[in-house]
Amino acid sequence: MSAYSIAIYSLIGALLTQSIAAGLSVELFLRRDLPRNVSRTWLLIAIASLLLALHHGYALELAVRTGLYDMRQAVLAGLVGLFFALGINALRRQQA
Repeated sequence: MSAYSIAIYSLIGALLTQSIAAGLSVELFLRRDLPRNVSRTWLLIAIASLLLALHHGYALELAVRTGLYDMRQAVLAGLVGLFFALGINALRRQQA
């Protein structure tokens, strides 16, 4: 597997996991039984997750269209997205 394909798969993984984290955060924001300040915190986390997913999408587009990529940064983004989604999922289970 080449460095380019590792970077592409890592960016796809980062985009997907960051989108899942945003979806879980929106789900918690929409719950009625949470205090207002906790609900706002979940909204801010959802917005930040969506912006990071957008960033990963732009990096993926750059790599696909032009061939410009940084494998280390792409793998790091993939790992960050994965751990962020796992952390949001763990917090979601604590709220339930």
